[in-house]
Amino acid sequence: MDEEYDVIVLGTGLTECILSGLLSKEGKKVLHMDRNDYYGGDSASLNLTQLYRKFRPGQEPPAELGRDRDYAVDLIPKFIIASGELTQILVHTDVTRYLEFKQIAGSFVYRDGKISKVPSTEMEAVRSPLMGLFEKRRAKKFFEFLQNWKDEDPSTHQGINLDKDSMKTVYEKFGLEPGTQDFIGHAMALYLDDDYITKPARPSYDRIVLYTSSMARYGKSPYIYPLYGLGELPQSFARLSAIYGGTYMLDKSIDEIVTDDQGKFVGVRSGGETVKAKQVIGDPSYFGAGKQTEGKLRVVEESKVIRAICVLKHPIPETEDSDSCQIIIPQNQVGRRNDIYIAMVSSTHNVCAKGIHIAIVSTIVETDKPEVEIAPGLKLLGPIHDKFVSISPVYTPTATGLDDNIFITQSYDATSHFETVVEDVQDVWKRVTGSDLVLKKQELEVQQ
Repeated sequence: MDEEYDVIVLGTGLTECILSGLLSKEGKKVLHMDRNDYYGGDSASLNLTQLYRKFRPGQEPPAELGRDRDYAVDLIPKFIIASGELTQILVHTDVTRYLEFKQIAGSFVYRDGKISKVPSTEMEAVRSPLMGLFEKRRAKKFFEFLQNWKDEDPSTHQGINLDKDSMKTVYEKFGLEPGTQDFIGHAMALYLDDDYITKPARPSYDRIVLYTSSMARYGKSPYIYPLYGLGELPQSFARLSAIYGGTYMLDKSIDEIVTDDQGKFVGVRSGGETVKAKQVIGDPSYFGAGKQTEGKLRVVEESKVIRAICVLKHPIPETEDSDSCQIIIPQNQVGRRNDIYIAMVSSTHNVCAKGIHIAIVSTIVETDKPEVEIAPGLKLLGPIHDKFVSISPVYTPTATGLDDNIFITQSYDATSHFETVVEDVQDVWKRVTGSDLVLKKQELEVQQ
């Protein structure tokens, strides 16, 4: 370990693996280390033995759940938006050759005590119970306005300035009811709370257009998912890094981040060896995770996310027997500040034994009784065969890394998709390399 590297990457979560893959492809000499003996860090997919070892040490998985190797249970429940930024990175890097994708069968929203499908076609929209007849007409005008919008053509703006007017102004212009605003803001723009309503409408416009274009891409839902679980994603980017000369070391203790007299990064110590590099990138768990290391507080806790991995022996009721789905419970429906998400996959995605469905319920913690907070989500699942609950802090770095060459990624948030992960990748990339991440646009093949 006495070689010198351009970059050392700590942790094999998706964010870190994308960065090491892209940096290796750019010709950087990368060393990638992880304290675990598996890839993926917090974004790993675990087999049954690993799942029980993590949540119930010393307890054997019950034989009735089937074979160990049939399982790849995600720790973080996220889906890939078909036209989103992660898809662009997958295609740009050609990592898609290591992966197969399948559609998520449906996107649902909870409203007035019932689960309803988010319409994926005009026909479904006409039949949807989410809106009354007159409201459907108003919503149609709203969506036509978004589809016809051209920045350079003021005649398509209907007097609205997306960069100045708030989303509240746009909703009011089309006379949309609060329930419809809820559905658009949370089930389509995928906001976790209602803060977006008072802010300029441009990001909401971008998000809704992304959702509708993703929906139109493969039908059914705007989401795709890799066969064998999300843990396949970091592993595929690790392969990319290895092809371009990246070196990997798993099961390696990281004992110290070594800095010089000015506090600048020098290297990483593991046991009696120190490996040197110009820069280090890593997840918050390697930099004190909210505690001081080497006399510095490098990351702070922003919030906590509760996630309940639920083993079911049936599809979720009222979801048209879907083999996979997302259900969004907008915060207003259950008197909360943040939405509750349910992500469900099954054996058709090669992540569990036949006849088993895995549903993960998650939200941002608001009280000192987090399990009570996810109860509205758990209630929708029907009988739960088994449940594994985790509460994870969401950490944010305190500094940019430009002064000390220590670049820390963000924890995985409560969103149901990977767009914020890619934003973090782009942000860290720009700080590490000094230039923007530029991607080519291409198409991705997906199983129906």
